[in-house]
Amino acid sequence: MASPNLNDLAAFIAVAQERSFTRAAARLGLSRSALSHCIRGLESRLGTQLLIRTTRSVSTTDAGARLLNVIAPRIDEIELELGSISAMRDKPAGTVRITANDHSIQTVLWPRLAPLLRDYPDIHIELNVDYGFTDIAAQRFDAGIRLGDNIDKDMIAVRIAPDMRMAAVGAPAYLAGRPPLLNPRELTEHSCLNLRLPTYGSLYAWEFERDGQSINVKVQGQATFNNGYLMLQAALDGLGLTYGPLDMVQPHLDSGALVPVLEDWWPVFPGYHLYYANRRQISAALSLVIEVLRTR
Repeated sequence: MASPNLNDLAAFIAVAQERSFTRAAARLGLSRSALSHCIRGLESRLGTQLLIRTTRSVSTTDAGARLLNVIAPRIDEIELELGSISAMRDKPAGTVRITANDHSIQTVLWPRLAPLLRDYPDIHIELNVDYGFTDIAAQRFDAGIRLGDNIDKDMIAVRIAPDMRMAAVGAPAYLAGRPPLLNPRELTEHSCLNLRLPTYGSLYAWEFERDGQSINVKVQGQATFNNGYLMLQAALDGLGLTYGPLDMVQPHLDSGALVPVLEDWWPVFPGYHLYYANRRQISAALSLVIEVLRTR
């Protein structure tokens, strides 16, 4: 029996993890037909079926699941070591994949990473916008960005931004003629702009704090988004109140396009942290990215 090569095994891992030939082909940079041919060849050489294919999904057989559990960690180790050897050149090289929300990318990551890319042409950065609690190991990211109180204990966390104050705001036109808000619970009487969290599919409850008292409010409104900047635009259009990082809304507060509500209840959260898996060795490219982003 001819032994499968690493490319065959990497192709199988991609299909098994993505549960889709189309997504796996895009991830590997192959055509779907070439990927299908590769998997059929692997199954033929092993003499067993690894994947169950239907018109709507792809899943592993028992043999496929066993193979995936055995080889996926080892392939990751091989790729990490190859990346480390490649990084031993004069300049760091390679791709660093980071998952983060759009606010952290715009305010922290990109302003610091853009100069890095100009100085190190062999480093490539892939930024994926996501509001979810991404499992970076399962999704094959090198690092992720979250607020400091939302990081799993088995991850290494590096602070990249100061603490963040949140703010509730609305347009003067929306608030005109309405009584001032004195308590966060009164938000249930207003039209508010909701944020849907992809990890759990639920709506984000606005968080407030004053004098040691914490209140979370599930708000209601006509519009729901999965993007903070779209919520901000809807608030500027007078469609309701919104909630987000103070530095995001501050220019509009300064111009008078938005006004604060419940300002004495605005909470402060631990700032953005970069987190990555606790490995014995990380690539030189990721190490350089961490150093550039680290808050001093």
